Amino acid sequence: MAAADALVLFDIDGTLIRRAGPHHKLALIDAVREVTGLETTLDRVDTTGQLDRDLIRLMLRNAGASDAHIDTAMRSIVRLAQDIYRQARPNLRRRVCPGVRGALRKLHGSRIPMGLVTGNLTAIGWRKMEHCGLLRFFRFGAFAEQAATRAGLVEIAIYQARRAGWLRRETTVSLVGDHPNDIRAAKLNGVRSIAVATGVVPRAQLATHSPDLLLSDLRCMKLEMFL
Repeated sequence: MAAADALVLFDIDGTLIRRAGPHHKLALIDAVREVTGLETTLDRVDTTGQLDRDLIRLMLRNAGASDAHIDTAMRSIVRLAQDIYRQARPNLRRRVCPGVRGALRKLHGSRIPMGLVTGNLTAIGWRKMEHCGLLRFFRFGAFAEQAATRAGLVEIAIYQARRAGWLRRETTVSLVGDHPNDIRAAKLNGVRSIAVATGVVPRAQLATHSPDLLLSDLRCMKLEMFL
């Protein structure tokens, strides 16, 4: 694909799909147990807008693990959590957020490349896209184990798109997300922030973070919003 007029990056949870079931959390918990022998939980933990590695670190700290222990175990936990999730078979087709399929079809039909920027680990993110039937729309992505922050993931995704030849100086880059962390990541990278109130964060709270565009959901999307 040649350079495009627009590039659109999407968060996954709360943006493309919601209420995806317990499989993701259980993969993290089971991986921590198998690698470290520690029993952990994500009960009463706000997981929205977080990176999986940060959740793993929080779980281990709450279980009494030292930072040195966490650093030693992290690589194995990340690898095993992805292996565990690959075995899961959640049916996520009914979990796609309102308007998402239509929006992706419009962007795809206009030859606008799309990528993922998500707090999910790589295999977990791609598997979710497979199970919800959206995999064909996405060419690339940046995932939790690739950077320490969501802003860093946006930077990686933009770099990938530039290397692929999809960006030129005037290309408009947008990040679509449901959380204030997505808005902040977009602003830190100088790209457009499109917030959707399809996650757990209320529309009014998203508005306080001043996204470039705020939508109730992607049924409100028009192609010119991305150009």
